[in-house]
Amino acid sequence: MKLIIVIVNGDDADTLTQAFTAANFRVTRVASTGGFLRRGVATMLLGVEDPQVDAAIQTLRDALPSKGDEKRATLFVLPVSRYEQI
Repeated sequence: MKLIIVIVNGDDADTLTQAFTAANFRVTRVASTGGFLRRGVATMLLGVEDPQVDAAIQTLRDALPSKGDEKRATLFVLPVSRYEQI
């Protein structure tokens, strides 16, 4: 299992949330502040099985096509050693 952390411009957060849910990914959106992308941001968390990682990243790319050299999102893919719901 992997945890995908996506940091996205606040203006793009709704579009990306809708794209992930339409593609049957469960996403948690966390209101966040900071200067990682040097503007208002939202952080999204997705827990996916290993084979779903590429599909989730492709969903992000399709939902937020690049605008020249401008970066629209930053993402991290982290291994999850344990997952539990209590």
